[in-house]
Amino acid sequence: MAKAKHLPASLLEAIRYFSDLDVATDYVAKLRWPGGPVCPRCGGTEYSYLTTRRIWKCKACKKQYSVKVGTIFEDSPLGLDKWLPAIWLAANSKNGISSHELGRALGITQKSAWFMLHRIRLAMQSGTFSMLSGEVEVDETYIGGKARHMHKAQRKEKVGRGRAPGSKTVVLGMVERGGKVSASVIEDVRKRTLHSYIRDRVEPGSAIYTDALDSYTGLSADFDHRTVNHARTYVDGNVHTNVMENFWSLLKRGLHGTYSAFARSTCSATWMSACSLSMSANLTTSGASRRSPGRLLVAGSRTPAQRVTPDHLVRTG
Repeated sequence: MAKAKHLPASLLEAIRYFSDLDVATDYVAKLRWPGGPVCPRCGGTEYSYLTTRRIWKCKACKKQYSVKVGTIFEDSPLGLDKWLPAIWLAANSKNGISSHELGRALGITQKSAWFMLHRIRLAMQSGTFSMLSGEVEVDETYIGGKARHMHKAQRKEKVGRGRAPGSKTVVLGMVERGGKVSASVIEDVRKRTLHSYIRDRVEPGSAIYTDALDSYTGLSADFDHRTVNHARTYVDGNVHTNVMENFWSLLKRGLHGTYSAFARSTCSATWMSACSLSMSANLTTSGASRRSPGRLLVAGSRTPAQRVTPDHLVRTG
């Protein structure tokens, strides 16, 4: 297998680095099998490596397997020299990247780029059960078309604060200051809904900062809950939701500038998780995940150990 090299620090270096299929295969193999290759069929750890084909042969079951088997890369005719730069682009584009743009950058069709992006977003979902702690900002937003761009019949549903039932998709966001972001599509902004999501994702005793929405009242029983009234001020000492507002700004900038059109069904858990991972590093002030190689490591290490089919992607959004 290829000798270890220093990880690239820019897109140009990444393209050059992963253009060598031996290096790309070795990189993915180390992420997937830190303790050495494991047969996906029988779990055997004794193997021989066929360098000309870049595959392993299990000495126990005599079956051959590649690093793609059982991952989002399985059954894809595209090589890892295309996949890894695609993950790099998806993880480092804070405003998102469209399938058309990715296709042009990699020299592949838009359909192939669409499939790659959906697989990558699935891999970028957080697989951890760790909860947010410390100082946590909580805020909600509404995603949907602007009323002035709609037909008159549709515009009636958007009049007012833009919170008419069914008119827009509601997204609840939480960010641990200096840490990660969690964003989820929710049914409504009722007290019962918000409290349920917050208690499931934030450790009891943490400091929670929100705006003055009535649905947040009652959190003081489990958290150090403080509010800021945006009608009067946006910052009250250490109490504010500016970090979460920055996340919404990046999210909506990507929706308006990168994707242009947006379907309600697109706002799925898979897409929101991918946005949370790719944007978290832009909101933190330190840590390896802020740097490009760190983001690639995080995204690559979350490659699910399962085969992903087009039907699965369509169902999950």
